[in-house]
Amino acid sequence: MTADFDLTYRVRPASPQAHLYAVELEIPRPHVPSLVLDMAAWIPGSYMIRDFAKNIVRIEATDSTGPVDLEKLDKQTWHLGSPHGPLTIRYQVYAWELSVRAAYLDTTHGYFNGPSLFLRVGGMDRVPCRLVLEAPDGEGFAAWRVATSLLPLDAEPHGFGSYQADDYEDLIDHPVEMGTFNLIPFDVPAPSDSAAAVRLVPHAMAITGRHCADEARLKHDLPRICAQHAQLFGELPVDRYLFLTTAVGEGYGGLEHRYSTSLICSRDDLPAAGEEKPTEGYRRFLGLCSHEYFHLWHVKRIRPRAFVGQGLSKEVHTRTLWAFEGITSYYDELALVRSGCIDERGYLELLAQTVTRVQRTPGRLVQTVAESSFDAWTKLYKQDDNAPNAIVSYYGKGALVALALDLIIRSSTAGAKSLDDVMCALWTRYGKSGVGVPERGVESLSAEVTGLDLDAFFAQALDSTEELDLTGLLADVGVELAFRPALGPKDLGGVVDEIKQEARKPTLGLRLQPGTAEPVIGNVLSDTAAQAAGLSPGDTLVALDGIRIAREDLDALVARVPEGSEAVVHAFRRDELLQFRVRPQPAPADTCQLRITPDAPTEVAQRRAAWLGLSG
Repeated sequence: MTADFDLTYRVRPASPQAHLYAVELEIPRPHVPSLVLDMAAWIPGSYMIRDFAKNIVRIEATDSTGPVDLEKLDKQTWHLGSPHGPLTIRYQVYAWELSVRAAYLDTTHGYFNGPSLFLRVGGMDRVPCRLVLEAPDGEGFAAWRVATSLLPLDAEPHGFGSYQADDYEDLIDHPVEMGTFNLIPFDVPAPSDSAAAVRLVPHAMAITGRHCADEARLKHDLPRICAQHAQLFGELPVDRYLFLTTAVGEGYGGLEHRYSTSLICSRDDLPAAGEEKPTEGYRRFLGLCSHEYFHLWHVKRIRPRAFVGQGLSKEVHTRTLWAFEGITSYYDELALVRSGCIDERGYLELLAQTVTRVQRTPGRLVQTVAESSFDAWTKLYKQDDNAPNAIVSYYGKGALVALALDLIIRSSTAGAKSLDDVMCALWTRYGKSGVGVPERGVESLSAEVTGLDLDAFFAQALDSTEELDLTGLLADVGVELAFRPALGPKDLGGVVDEIKQEARKPTLGLRLQPGTAEPVIGNVLSDTAAQAAGLSPGDTLVALDGIRIAREDLDALVARVPEGSEAVVHAFRRDELLQFRVRPQPAPADTCQLRITPDAPTEVAQRRAAWLGLSG
């Protein structure tokens, strides 16, 4: 052991075939007569109790005299009494969750996030830590490399060996990828007010998994998005940054860290060579990268005060997630158009889809976005089949609140102020200082920065279920908004040249479970024909008026029912065949269509250009 570090963690892929990491925790100088060890119950940025300790297969402790008794106190805590001299804790962790939040290991690659692997030593949270990464045994793993934003000690670039962390919080904030990945390096210029040479900050994206991504396209687009966010805040507070990306058949998600992010995406969302215009999938991937990079400032450094110093052992509630995730969700797509990665029409298409998703959530009329933030632990992250009727996402609804706030500020100050100014003030006051944002901090700072009385807006937007007046706000920047019925299950709206009123076809008001061969009901929406008839989630639809129902035929069968008439639906509930009498209802007008106002006055077009960063 080395005396330079109070804690040393050794991680070895002991058995990729059995998905087991072997971890050793070395404590050369225990600071207290007895020690308490605990494993995190949740990971920052993902607000659900995950109980990582459940994946510990075996655990033991030894000191200079031999084995030491470990007393388990609860599901995630152990006590050791009076160790003699240096102490070593050895344990194995089962790693078979392919996500950005936990740990994964097989013969193709390994990945882990610190909270899912590293025990915390009570009373030693602030001591420096060393992480030793060891390669798996066997010739088949000879080509494996390491990708992490941790600072190396004796490890070669992207090699196994020793890395360092300031303390436990720093240790668990640098996920690790090991395997054979593609590395795409690029630099991002840091904003500067001086005439000195521009500081270029090294960045990279490591892509794991089979893919045919156009690396040149990524190397062209990612720096522009990163630079756009840095320009917004006026500062790039890192000396390195890493995008860890896992490409799979189907997947989407990300988790932010101070010097890196973990992403999972569909390989088809990565750019293909020869594509001049971003596909919908690539646009989605760029939005994901943009979202997590914005968190470099907003969440990882501008933090809710409720989270500061509270640990990872139990839920920590706050009403501010609408601001931290919702505002980020607003800027992640706005940065794509401001950076030139997509055009004006492409951005408005994304905005229309966000409006549509929120509009199709009956829960928006039940739960406020502040309540959604507070109840994230038990509602947003633990959704059941009634979720669409009971909750609203603080991501989607929060993004629309941010949009409305931005447009209100711009309109009320004649363009002198915007939400950009609020974000810069949040960075200066809370991000640089490390002082957490209080519960009403975003609201009060918005009023302070803009000089506006925003109490009525925030009361409606955050603490009520009233609809936001997006129609009027968008009209002020030359964008018309209207709703129509969906043209099909995948229709999320978009940008149109002419706003039309579509016929409202009959519908039952239910959603099928994805990925099932049979038409199994996933959700029954509130105040719909399906709910009135008694159909329920989990029912397997069999026939409508004696005609067999296939997944792809349901909408067409319902459309044939004469207006105002009843139809007979047969469905299995568990193993019982039941009959329901349904009266289809006209489909709701819940699909957003946006139109750029033709021949708008010059000042209106200028306001839109300023909002989207297209002026100059």
